[in-house]
Amino acid sequence: MISVVIPTLNAEAHLAQTLSSLVPAAVEGLVREVIIADGGSTDRTLEIADGSGADIVKAPMGRGAQLKAGAERARFSWLLFLNADIYLDAGWEREAGLHIERVESGRRRPSAASFQFTLDDEGVLPRTLERLVSLRTGLLKLPHGDQGLLISRALYNEVGGFGSMPVMEDVDLVRRLGRRRIALLNARAVTSGEHYRRDGYVSRMARNQACLGLYLLGVPVRTIANFYKSSAPAG
Repeated sequence: MISVVIPTLNAEAHLAQTLSSLVPAAVEGLVREVIIADGGSTDRTLEIADGSGADIVKAPMGRGAQLKAGAERARFSWLLFLNADIYLDAGWEREAGLHIERVESGRRRPSAASFQFTLDDEGVLPRTLERLVSLRTGLLKLPHGDQGLLISRALYNEVGGFGSMPVMEDVDLVRRLGRRRIALLNARAVTSGEHYRRDGYVSRMARNQACLGLYLLGVPVRTIANFYKSSAPAG
């Protein structure tokens, strides 16, 4: 019933854990295929993907283009988009299955769903970021890529799917969905804290919020992408 699409680029450090978290749902028959949309990995990413039995799609580098390519290859009626450094917490398949059943039975309006954001890290800053993301999701209905996105093929096609954008592809899609077609599942998507530790929590949080603000103000995506790259910490 679900095609899982995972964009990758040199993702060997976390991909196996991401794939392992899908196994219970695959055993139950909820997850029917996993598609790795790769943007040109040079590490063991493709070896890990192939060993897991996932389908591999080569795509131009860039999350938007990779997600778009993976969705085009998918064969089933629901799509689950996940980052390669995320694993889904135990029991996620029950929550996802309930969402699908409610939508398909008409008890819930056609809507997409995201997971609760959690960081795999200790300390005050990770917990602060989790609370900020929770507020953003609850108040603005703007979940981002680290929360995953479960969406029916019909609704995905209706809103036009992912664009081939260098950044902000997640926000672009959920804005086209609209506030009333976003649900939050009672299950966690656990994201690696590696990037935040490397860049510095405050620096990365500020950069991400600046990019979101620029996007909401209508600044061209290419300009935002250039800002994101230029403001990244060296090394």
